[in-house]
Amino acid sequence: MSPDSPIPGSARSAAEVNEQIRALWLRAGGKLSAEERAEYEQLVIEWAAAIRIAVIEAA
Repeated sequence: MSPDSPIPGSARSAAEVNEQIRALWLRAGGKLSAEERAEYEQLVIEWAAAIRIAVIEAA
């Protein structure tokens, strides 16, 4: 399964989450507020979980 494929049990694929992370950084102009930092941290956790599931399924 590629990172672009939807992850079973997850609403979004790693690619979708990555796009949201990129959009957050663009909106923030490269400097995150405390609220944006919290959002970023949650997105990274979600992205890592999606990647981990994709790697396990590919194995």
